[in-house]
Amino acid sequence: MPYIIDGHNLIAAMPGIELHDPDDERALLELLQPLAALETRQIFVYFDQGRTGGRNEFKFGRVRVRFAVPPRTADDAIRAHLQKISAEAPNWVIVSSDREVQQEAARVGARTLSSPAFIEEKLKQSGARPEDEKPRAPLSPHEIERWEALFRDGEEEV
Repeated sequence: MPYIIDGHNLIAAMPGIELHDPDDERALLELLQPLAALETRQIFVYFDQGRTGGRNEFKFGRVRVRFAVPPRTADDAIRAHLQKISAEAPNWVIVSSDREVQQEAARVGARTLSSPAFIEEKLKQSGARPEDEKPRAPLSPHEIERWEALFRDGEEEV
């Protein structure tokens, strides 16, 4: 099934990517590549904050990217896309946790997935590796000694 993804909404739910990061969009698009490689249909990702006269539509690998130019929002652009595909909407999956977007998708018969559900069901299954939510604590000096002993001697010293 083809996807329409609310980009910043998905980033907000994605472990390891922060909305304030200047490369947050690129990080998300890179994470979507394994899924795009598995899917035979299109993936559209909509973001806010396009620039008038700028390059607001392009392909990133197999993902089509569209930035909505203010005063239009990504939600507005997604709703317009849904209207355009209304007859085919039941064949599409809309990824957003925004209630208004989900309601519009349901109205035209499209399937919806919340951003957390999409991360769990699609990204993790496709081999994409979002960062863990919590960074792992560094090993203590005692743990390092135990691992060194294990690899040096083939047995763990207690």
